[in-house]
Amino acid sequence: MSTSQFAEPLKAMVGRSFISIDELSNEELRGLLDLSKAYKATYGKGSSVDPVTAPKPLTGQSMAMIFQKRSTRTRVSTETGMNLLGGHALFLGPSDIQLGVNECMKDTANVLSRFNSLILARVYGHADILELAEHATVPVINALSDKHHPLQTLADLMALEDHFGDLKGKTLAWVGDGNNVLHDLMLGCAKVGMNVRIATPKGYECDAGILATTQSLASENGTKPVFTTTDASEAVQTADVIVTDTWVSMGQEDEYKKRIAEFAGYEVNSELMGKANEGCVFLHCLPRHPEEVTDEVFYSDKSLVFPEAENRMWTVMAVMAAQLGRY
Repeated sequence: MSTSQFAEPLKAMVGRSFISIDELSNEELRGLLDLSKAYKATYGKGSSVDPVTAPKPLTGQSMAMIFQKRSTRTRVSTETGMNLLGGHALFLGPSDIQLGVNECMKDTANVLSRFNSLILARVYGHADILELAEHATVPVINALSDKHHPLQTLADLMALEDHFGDLKGKTLAWVGDGNNVLHDLMLGCAKVGMNVRIATPKGYECDAGILATTQSLASENGTKPVFTTTDASEAVQTADVIVTDTWVSMGQEDEYKKRIAEFAGYEVNSELMGKANEGCVFLHCLPRHPEEVTDEVFYSDKSLVFPEAENRMWTVMAVMAAQLGRY
């Protein structure tokens, strides 16, 4: 695999933390997606490249992985991806490290930076990832906070490009909670020229500041203004892809009954898919619950859910390589 083509568009990412999609230039986003596809072609199943002799650009590099919140895809994709590139990932769960509890964040960031080339953190509050990045002397990767989930957006856009090719002019409809996944996804869509339509129940709208930023990006990139509504059927009109997420995120368990009641009518089913464009596909970042999407849609040939999940590995590999400038 030739790596010289990625050096120029990604050079400004070297040594830089990755907190949200908004921090990426259009060229950097394009570079990360292209590098992700190159890694998939090189290291993926079906590749003719011998994994033993495949390039290991991150040999000698290590990454501390801080998980306040458990995750299947984030942990497995990151550890496996780091291994494929020749590096080592060290998992630190809640029983191993408690950010800001036994030791202040500043000291934790300082110490981990002395042992590792990168720090990845999956946290509850966005303030934690910002403080970690502020005090770390190595690049930090936001693997999820309550405000942003940039790694998921990279995987989503890669899945859509693998299916459709060029995404400019395509329309994405979000149905459900105006949460962290939506925040980065709509920012990413605006950067690649996709139109965005959002349906959320009243009281569950996305962050107003991030919506305003997305509207500005949409204008800059020649896409339609973001359309918002409380009506799922209205949102999916003209949609080429429908996306939803969990209605009850980790840490919101005490709101379960209230949320299930208030999200009634936002289930993605065949009837809703039928109101979108012909050829419309479906995405969900997982884990999925049956009230969010029916089996008929989730396991259909319209669902890109599992290729989307696989792409979590290729895209985090690209981010790690870009931050270290080793492709």
